Amino acid sequence: MTTKPKAQKFRVRRASAQPKADAPATPPPQTSDAQGKPDARPSPEPTPKTQPDPTPKTGAVDSARTVAAETDIDAIRQEGLTGRQLRMARRVAQKNGLAVTSDFDAVRQLRQKGIDPFQRANVLELVTPNNAQTRAAATELQTTTAKEPAEQPRVQLPQTVKRSNALPSTQLGAPDNPAERRASEISRIQRDIAKRRRRNLLALMGRLAMFVILPTLAAGYYFYVVATPMYGTKSEFVIQQAESTGASGLGGLFQGTGLATQTDSTTVQSYMTSREAFLRLDEDHGFIEHFSDPSIDPIQRLEEGASNEAAYAVFQDHVQIGYDPTEGILKMEVIAADPQKSQEFSEALIGYAEEQVDQLTQRVRSDQMEGAMLEAEQAEERRQEALAALVAVQEEIQQPDATGATASLQQRITTLQIELDQERLSLASLLNNRRPNEAQVNATQSQITLLENQINDLRGQLSSGDGGSIVSNNARLRQAEENYLIAVQKVQAASASLDTARIEANRQVRYMSISVAPIAPDEATYPKAFENTLLAFLILSGIYLMISLTASILREQVSS
Repeated sequence: MTTKPKAQKFRVRRASAQPKADAPATPPPQTSDAQGKPDARPSPEPTPKTQPDPTPKTGAVDSARTVAAETDIDAIRQEGLTGRQLRMARRVAQKNGLAVTSDFDAVRQLRQKGIDPFQRANVLELVTPNNAQTRAAATELQTTTAKEPAEQPRVQLPQTVKRSNALPSTQLGAPDNPAERRASEISRIQRDIAKRRRRNLLALMGRLAMFVILPTLAAGYYFYVVATPMYGTKSEFVIQQAESTGASGLGGLFQGTGLATQTDSTTVQSYMTSREAFLRLDEDHGFIEHFSDPSIDPIQRLEEGASNEAAYAVFQDHVQIGYDPTEGILKMEVIAADPQKSQEFSEALIGYAEEQVDQLTQRVRSDQMEGAMLEAEQAEERRQEALAALVAVQEEIQQPDATGATASLQQRITTLQIELDQERLSLASLLNNRRPNEAQVNATQSQITLLENQINDLRGQLSSGDGGSIVSNNARLRQAEENYLIAVQKVQAASASLDTARIEANRQVRYMSISVAPIAPDEATYPKAFENTLLAFLILSGIYLMISLTASILREQVSS
């Protein structure tokens, strides 16, 4: 906000004819400076009243309009307005193009026009004044004041606003009020923004119609009208393992759950979706011929003379197999244009899966059984050889039991040794007499000699015999018996191993149980027109949104 330059002070005096010499002089009215403050200079002393002059007076007479203006100005002076308010009123008057003689006159004229000089809206319009005009007006005011002759009898207020005949605006209908001009500019900008928004909205709707709505309608037309009805046959089966009563530890913990046969289930799943299963299905049941039927729509139909890879892609689309690892259940759905054909394909694939399950552990089972059976046969042969060697030794020494013969000889020697000891005691008792009986002594000595000879003979039989010593024969016989016993133990161990292998082989058996049998549906399962159309709309919308965001980001990066 700029401050108006101060002007020189002037005394306001009404222009009138020179009074007569005898007329009483009236005091001049109180004047104010450019800032609206009363003139501080002392006025001339009032002349004393004299007797009225009966002669008529001549001179200028003020009009009623001038008198009313002075009355209004006097009333405004009595309001006690501050200098700041008076300066504000002067600026508002200049803004509205009013020619005023003082700040009070500016307040009067503004009120006559219905403008409140102290209203906030009028004050805000003075925030950006035209500085050039203000400086020009101040310069003109100073120049006019300096050039005014001092002896001029008529004093006038300086013009604070340079009045010039402004040329009309070249813009048709341009408002003179800056507020109205600003409002018209804002209205024009708003119209441009609304027009641009409508144009952008129309362009957006066109792009959406081109890239989203029309493709969605085409997809819906295909799913509702063109697509051939397809029938899906669902089935569920599980691969189980033979339970073992002796399972313990972690094996017993996971036994009977889906984790125990998870590897087998995934193997069967991979086989049922493999090219081998596809070729077997086509060879046995004519899979390619069925999907080459001209009654099927062109999108789902196999072209005539299609390659195996194209047919295999159709096989993967129409044979869906899922595996639930928590329950160990395989879920299969076979889709075909004919319900009976769909059931036929499903049953054939289940048969292939059963064959694959039977072949999973066949090699392991055969290896285990062959090893156990070979070991049992070899143990039995060694037992036969040991038994033959034992019989040969027994026949050679002519003793079925060397241990029994040796024990018998030892018993006889022990008995004779007891009798010898008794005879020696008897001889000792006879010799203790003063005059022993020689006949009894000789008889006792003879008996002792016979017993000793007998014992020596028996001991000789233990050390030697017709076929060799009894000890050596006994050793040979015992070794043959021990070899036979070892062979028997090996046969028993081989038999136990064979039984264990048989049990393990039985435990390795896998078999497939069908929980949900394949049954052909009586109504078409596919296509799901509404779901597929909605899915196409969502996919197209997502693609359009990603492309739009990418384009906007790239445009922003390039423009920056």
